Amino acid sequence: MVRRWSPAGLAPPIGQYSHLAGVPADHELVFISGQVGALDDGTLAGPDAESQTRQAFANIETLLASLGAEPGHLVKLLTLVAGTEHLDGCRVARTEVFARWYPDGDWPAHSLAVVAALAAPELAVEIEGVAAVPRR
Repeated sequence: MVRRWSPAGLAPPIGQYSHLAGVPADHELVFISGQVGALDDGTLAGPDAESQTRQAFANIETLLASLGAEPGHLVKLLTLVAGTEHLDGCRVARTEVFARWYPDGDWPAHSLAVVAALAAPELAVEIEGVAAVPRR
């Protein structure tokens, strides 16, 4: 399984992430393109960052399931937030999802960046990931 840790000699993580994540040799790295808060019919889950973040994570969970994987296989996440006004909603949803995905606090490596805009003006959040999936 994926190994995650934060070694001594550094300040502890300032959020929900681990400083390092390692991939076992018998796993394949799978790169997940940026997911937005789109439902399966293409409409947005809502106009706000909280609903879009929740749906983006649901989309990642669906993609992982299609590989026979689960959130515990995530090695790295990158969250892009379109403006500081969307940070609180994104963090609320992420905290909710991570409580379910990682109840023991064994979070993947994760970066969050505030950007000027995403691919369309109605998008508040985009999340991409890297997963270590056991070879079949």
